[in-house]
Amino acid sequence: MALRNRSILGLTLVGSMLLAGCDAMFQPVDRPADRPDTAQISAPPSAASAELASYFNRVQMGLLEQGLLRTDGGGPDTPFDADDLVRDFLRIAFYEEYADTGSQLVARQNASRMHRWEKPVTLSVEFGASISPADRTRKENIVRHYVQRLARVSGHPIRFVSDSSASNFHVLFANEDERRLLGPRLKQIMPNISRTALNTVINLPRSTYCLAFATDPQFDGTYDQAIAVIRSEHPDLLSTSCVHEELAQGMGLSNDSPLARPSIFNDDEEFGYLTTHDELLLKMLYDPRLKPGMDEAEARPIVEQIADELMVRLTCKGGRHGHS
Repeated sequence: MALRNRSILGLTLVGSMLLAGCDAMFQPVDRPADRPDTAQISAPPSAASAELASYFNRVQMGLLEQGLLRTDGGGPDTPFDADDLVRDFLRIAFYEEYADTGSQLVARQNASRMHRWEKPVTLSVEFGASISPADRTRKENIVRHYVQRLARVSGHPIRFVSDSSASNFHVLFANEDERRLLGPRLKQIMPNISRTALNTVINLPRSTYCLAFATDPQFDGTYDQAIAVIRSEHPDLLSTSCVHEELAQGMGLSNDSPLARPSIFNDDEEFGYLTTHDELLLKMLYDPRLKPGMDEAEARPIVEQIADELMVRLTCKGGRHGHS
């Protein structure tokens, strides 16, 4: 039982939308992380949300029974070399997984230019009313820890903030009912969000488990804002897997490749957590020798040099497997 279309990253999904107020069912959480909002009473899930939670539990169990959603980061069974890194980086960083038809995203890979953040990333989490205080704390801690890892690996300034108004990367956890009412909140975060992005979030099919989209307002390869939406019906491992993939894609690794291994950027769902291979892709993306807006041909010789250097360092450190 393989997942389909677990992740979507739509680039430059901006249009002419007016600023709207925040929906009452989904409020930003502006509070110190060590003081969870224990006064909040979680709303009971609808029948549709409860059915999805049961479905995703069955999906996770099926994947685990097949030995998928691995969390070991790879091992002797998943060797890779510098040529693999070059091939995977060029496919993942210089292609977009989806095309904007004007009203919806369709699965169609297109050549693009390299995208990444130049300004510091400030990331916050928000929760739908259905999510209990204990589950909020658990999910927030997972995101906090992973943000630290992304900052360490990429070398780019990225930090967790409790105040969503100070954030440029918003991670939203919502159940089926809350997600369908996210339009006003999305427009509040990103006033020029496109109708395509709104439709994609609100009408998310069951086969899409989480998604992220980022804006490049100057069309120069530089991200300005990003939003990730993760279904709260997911069991723990599937939820954390979505966090790992969406946040990494929101940093600029926007595509998937069936050849990438060991990697979360592969729709076969073999790996659930960011791998050593993926850490190297992030290091390559934020290497100062590469610049936002580069095309594949321009970047290739630089990418080849960086990949060779990274593999030498990895070999000298005594391994090519596992994750930090």
